[in-house]
Formats: sequence, C-alpha cells, structure tokens
Amino acid sequence: MSVRKVTKVEEDFQRVLGFKKMADRWRNSQARCLWQTTLSQRRNLNATARLQDTLGQELALAHRQLLTARRAALRALLEAEHRRWRRELGAGGGARGAERL
Repeated sequence: MSVRKVTKVEEDFQRVLGFKKMADRWRNSQARCLWQTTLSQRRNLNATARLQDTLGQELALAHRQLLTARRAALRALLEAEHRRWRRELGAGGGARGAERL
C-alpha cells in the first residue's frame, strides 16, 4: 500500500470516528432530553396535585368562614327583630304576651 492510500484510509477512519462520536453525543443528548421531559412532567403532576389539595383546603376554610359570617348576620337580624317586637309589644301594653314567650 502506498503512503497516500494509508493516509487516505486514516483520514477516512478519523472521519468515521468523528461521525460515530457525534452520533453518540446526539444519542446521549436525546436520552437526556427525554429524561428531563419525563422528570418535568412528573414534577408538574406532583405540583398540580399539591395545588389542587391546597385549593380544596382553602375552599373548605372559606366555606366554613362564610357559614360563620352568615350565622352571625342572621343572629344579629333576629336579635334586632326581637328587640323591635318587644318594644312594640311593650308600647301596646302587651307585656303579659311577652312573658309567655
């Protein structure tokens, strides 16, 4: 074999080695990207589940607070009506009716 042919074969071999390294890097990069994608998807699912759990707890607390506020408003309304009713009953001379209640 001549020197030129040996040199050309070595250059071809180096070129093929470069292509192989490039293909290996591309394959590793693709695997890393797929891994990152599945990791982020799993992370997003966990974050979504935590967010839904937190929202459910907040809604339950808000509902409880709303019930407390509505009960307080209703109690105040009933007490005001009861005072007005006693005043009207007392002004009309119906004190005996108020004692029975």
